[in-house]
Amino acid sequence: MDTNSVASKKNRRVLKIALIVCVASFLFGFRVMPPIYRIACEHILGIGAWNKASDSAKVAGFAQDDSRWVEVQFVASVNSALKWQFAPEKVSVKVHPGVLTEAWFDARNDAPDAIVGNAVPGIVPHEASLYFDKTECFCFTEQTLKAGESRRMPVKFIVDPKLPIGISELTLSYTFYNNELATKRLAAQAASGTPAS
Repeated sequence: MDTNSVASKKNRRVLKIALIVCVASFLFGFRVMPPIYRIACEHILGIGAWNKASDSAKVAGFAQDDSRWVEVQFVASVNSALKWQFAPEKVSVKVHPGVLTEAWFDARNDAPDAIVGNAVPGIVPHEASLYFDKTECFCFTEQTLKAGESRRMPVKFIVDPKLPIGISELTLSYTFYNNELATKRLAAQAASGTPAS
């Protein structure tokens, strides 16, 4: 076997491995990083959190589109490390684009201790996320539930009338995660008798 043939086989193998690494990196970045990014930006750094004045101005700028309906479906789940129950009060609503709408979600802490949770939102199809604006949401802040405590939580949203005509359904999903650092801090404060901040 000549040297060119051996080098060619090695080059193809390296190229194949590089393509697999690129595809795996893309899938990791596309599926895993957005929730981590949202948690870091919205809950740790405060970037992207609700700005009442700017959102009110944005909502006021929308014209109601009575010519069509968009069905917004709600999905709620909890990470396996969180002993909560969490569900939407309605599984879907039909809205006219440009109309401010309110939906409610219910959460209950089934754990024997207080837990701090963070909700991470998602929109499907992904292109619809550019046309879906939340003006008020429990996902903007940490949610602390004492043992056995239940809470009714609102989300106010508006579908931008510029939503492409081909999209008539979208799904708003939330997954609640245990904010372990905040939960441990809360437990330490309770043990020391320090009031929660």
